[in-house]
Amino acid sequence: MWRMRRGLAGAIAAVSTAGSVIVGGGVAAAAPGPAHCGAPEGREFQRAAPEDTGVDSRLLTAALDFAASRNRLNVQVFRHNCLIGTGPGNTRTDSVPWNVWSVTKSIVSLLAGIAWDQGKLDIDAPLDRYLPPGLGDAAHRAITVRNLLQETSGLRVGAITEGITGIVPIDQFSAVQALGVPFDSPPGTTFQYSQRTVDLLSYVIESAVGEPLQQFAQRELFGPIGIQRGDYYWARDRSGHTYGYAHLYIPPADLARLGMLVAEHGQWNGRAIISADYLNRAITPSDTNPCYGYLFWTGPGCAENPEFLPADTYSMSGFGLQHVFVVPSLDLMVVWTGVFGVHTTQGLSGILQYGGEPSHEFFRRLLAALRDNPIPDPGPYVEAPLSVDYRSYVDTDIALAVFGLGADSYPDCTVVSCLDLPLSAPFSDTPPGCLLLACVGPDPRTPGIR
Repeated sequence: MWRMRRGLAGAIAAVSTAGSVIVGGGVAAAAPGPAHCGAPEGREFQRAAPEDTGVDSRLLTAALDFAASRNRLNVQVFRHNCLIGTGPGNTRTDSVPWNVWSVTKSIVSLLAGIAWDQGKLDIDAPLDRYLPPGLGDAAHRAITVRNLLQETSGLRVGAITEGITGIVPIDQFSAVQALGVPFDSPPGTTFQYSQRTVDLLSYVIESAVGEPLQQFAQRELFGPIGIQRGDYYWARDRSGHTYGYAHLYIPPADLARLGMLVAEHGQWNGRAIISADYLNRAITPSDTNPCYGYLFWTGPGCAENPEFLPADTYSMSGFGLQHVFVVPSLDLMVVWTGVFGVHTTQGLSGILQYGGEPSHEFFRRLLAALRDNPIPDPGPYVEAPLSVDYRSYVDTDIALAVFGLGADSYPDCTVVSCLDLPLSAPFSDTPPGCLLLACVGPDPRTPGIR
């Protein structure tokens, strides 16, 4: 079931720059570019003509044109660390913060890794070490940080129900809400894809580092790789704590920086931002799920990773097909964002179940453009019989708990108050122009690359 989550895909065309060509709308001659590029030192990625990285321009254009037919609003293709292909809408969308949904989880994992590298967060420690005294019972405090990273907390889930109150948003204190949810299984024994537990993880990281998550993120992760504080919006619940499961609105050009950092083993222009040791752990499958590491999807056939890609493939994956795909053995990275674009014969159910259709067809075309492609054409995407029971994503008790009602509610937490903390009004955290999907508009308080 965990292999089928979400649906869509996107667009592509051509952008020319001095000395090289980015393919999308056609084939053009260019001066030879570098075989391998470094991380950007300013706002712009280093670019190369596709042929200089062993990619056929004509076939890359075909792949990008396909992406355009699948609602990909921004697409970036990197080979040997060089930007070689972009979508036709990129000039309009590169700088616009886009809700990357559950890609946010992978970024929280990166912050956990930095805190671990600094000796501030023990992955094997129980939450008891980081939670304030009296918050949560003994069983919940015995959950480990690793359990949260691997989605093996054992807590009952209702993925849609857990997320909907953040979209509204009315969550008073999402991490505390997680501490009220009962167990379905012992921690560490079963994979269950949860939203609330990643909110709990972001709160635990805050406690471990002794400062707000976004302050830590800007200083230790975003700033060092050139992402400025005014570029993005990261939503908080009404207690002021940052959501971990989703709602990081970040420009695609900045999202690609995060992908490049991971693909380059945590190095950025010679500086170690995250240790390779942690990243290797993050993209190594857990014992409970061969598709999941530390909030990363690992391997072909997992989430929307096409089944025919090499075994070392991994991705950050978000609702609506927001993705960073990394294929180390091909030295290839694809970053795309957009809105649902799955082509299916099964209506709404097909859009939700067959999220892998756009990536399958795109990578078929992209791999055909690689002159050193070792992978035979897998053929067109085939729709398996519908099988997902979407009722398992909804839990009434979890929804009622937000209002302080039912068995899953945390004591003294309702929609109007929680643990005697001052709560903000719904939407009060949101800058002008930031809606459910993106941040747009001329107001200077609206985030975006300027």
